[in-house]
Amino acid sequence: MTHTRNKQKSTKKHIRMLAILLIPVVALILGAAAPELWAGHHDDDDDEEIPFDVAELFFELNNTDGDLGIHALVDGDAWKYLEIEDTRDRKMLNIIVRGRLRRQGLTELFFESAEPTFDELSPRRFFRRFPEGEYDIEGITIEGEERESEVWLSHVLPAPPEPSVNGMPAAEDCPVVEAPVTITWPEVTMSHDEIGKSGVFIEVENYEVVVEIDDTPWKTSTILPSTATSFEVPQEILDLVESGDEVKFEVLVREASYNQTAIESCFVIE
Repeated sequence: MTHTRNKQKSTKKHIRMLAILLIPVVALILGAAAPELWAGHHDDDDDEEIPFDVAELFFELNNTDGDLGIHALVDGDAWKYLEIEDTRDRKMLNIIVRGRLRRQGLTELFFESAEPTFDELSPRRFFRRFPEGEYDIEGITIEGEERESEVWLSHVLPAPPEPSVNGMPAAEDCPVVEAPVTITWPEVTMSHDEIGKSGVFIEVENYEVVVEIDDTPWKTSTILPSTATSFEVPQEILDLVESGDEVKFEVLVREASYNQTAIESCFVIE
């Protein structure tokens, strides 16, 4: 019995020693294989990246209400997974399409964040939360192909447009005007002088004018070229307005980076 126990102890000792010797060998094998496995997983890294058809990440400032939000617009082939990484490669959004919708896939995605007022979230804190720099928008199509677009999120915001209605400066007190109604504004050429990066010449992408009749569901939006400095409210819109009704409007200027600044005002038809 003593001889058998000694033999068992000796066998266990050899097994333990063998295990100890094998650990670094296994580690070396795995260490050598890891780069190949990683390269195999990213075998498309050396190929040209296929971008989304549309990939935009931008800010919107409501200069009248005093709030900021971040928006995104992504469009392309049907996808089942999408993520956005910040300037430090940290995920700030990821969407996984599941179930029946996964087989169908998604194409266009637009979102806008909540827009707390500056009393709740100051512009300085907002821009610290979303630093200027390169963000990655990545996805996987329903066929398993990768898509990746690199977008630059800029802190340059257009200066607010300064609209007038029939020559009268638009203000919180809605001016009373007669038809026809023309909204005008001077050309915007500079960045906002208080919010974001100031003193920067900007390239305007386009203007947008939104008109809505108060207390009704009626609303229209018109995109205008970068050279536009006026918008005549269509008569068919004014025909819907009764004397004394308030008509709200918004003039929005969109910079080449897609960052946009809006001014809201109103007028009353006499």
